[in-house]
Amino acid sequence: MSETVFRNARMVLADEIVEGSLAVAGESIAAVQSGASSQGEDFEGDYLIPGLVELHTDHLENHYRPRPGVFWDPVASLHAHDVQIAGSGITTVFDAVRIGSDPDLPDMGQHVEKLVGAIDAGRDGGWLRAEHFIHLRCELPTPDVIEQFEAHAGLAHTRLASIMDHTPGQRQFRSMEDYKRFYKDKMGRSQAELDAYLDARQAEHDRYSAPNRAHIVARAKELDLPLASHDDTTLLHVEEGVADGVAISEFPTTLEAASAAHDAGLAILMGAPNVVRGRSHSGNISATDLVRANLLDILSSDYVPFALLQAAFVLPQRVDGLTLPQALATVTRNPAKAASLHDRGEIAVGKRADLVRVKVVGGMPVVRGVWRQGTRVS
Repeated sequence: MSETVFRNARMVLADEIVEGSLAVAGESIAAVQSGASSQGEDFEGDYLIPGLVELHTDHLENHYRPRPGVFWDPVASLHAHDVQIAGSGITTVFDAVRIGSDPDLPDMGQHVEKLVGAIDAGRDGGWLRAEHFIHLRCELPTPDVIEQFEAHAGLAHTRLASIMDHTPGQRQFRSMEDYKRFYKDKMGRSQAELDAYLDARQAEHDRYSAPNRAHIVARAKELDLPLASHDDTTLLHVEEGVADGVAISEFPTTLEAASAAHDAGLAILMGAPNVVRGRSHSGNISATDLVRANLLDILSSDYVPFALLQAAFVLPQRVDGLTLPQALATVTRNPAKAASLHDRGEIAVGKRADLVRVKVVGGMPVVRGVWRQGTRVS
């Protein structure tokens, strides 16, 4: 078995930073040693960190649908997405694929088939740089979400499902006025058209959300498929999620909801762009404030892949007493643990050799090399 050695590296371990060398044998980490070494690739004092683990990114869909009404070739979309994911230091990615059709996205089932098919083709063809899993984003107030869930929930690489309801007037946009301000110009509708749209969305919520949620929760339990709640805002939302057996609270919008989710033992996931920008794009709770309150476990790049690494290096500068190993745990060890991927997310002997070389330039982390299972992929 061939061995690769990296030396003169600042290795970010679970609880400390150690200057020394690391040996890779096959697909795993074989040795971690402190002190100087004369053998191996010289990292010149750069950081060596675990490969990042991303649980919720819409980035593949952004490549597939780069403009309203424009759908790109799914394999080409996956290729572009995968290159950027790996180049951002992400070695494990859960591609969030929305299921459930609505007037803005008719025939969603056909698009899901294409995206999942592209991921299967990339995996079977062996050309993907990162390891890709599927995260089903289940939009509850839609007529066909159950049909699409049943088509994909049992697949071997489907490892997470989130139950979400973006009906205006609740959760992320609990203020109808905020929703109208946010979407009126974006949607290009007159006030009358927007009011009609909102009435239709509310009617769909009243008809579909509750029965669809009950079905998906029951089937997820049968399939042993982990569930995440989405945009929890109130204590009632958290209590509902706990009753349904969810394991992760994604993007809670209030301190009240985040605190309740933490007390209930849920892993709390927030967006890395929220950290980088210093605030939520829709005016909800700041992820950095949740870190200060010890209420954040996992970061997700959401819509900007590089934000994951950037946020991990930004947080220790903004939160007093937070160390780089603690910040990096939110993008490595913690998401791996939440996804039951116990073979990765940490630099330790026996773990997968998913590794990233990082140089800090002007305060910005720069990726200089990425290895997955001991093989360089970027």
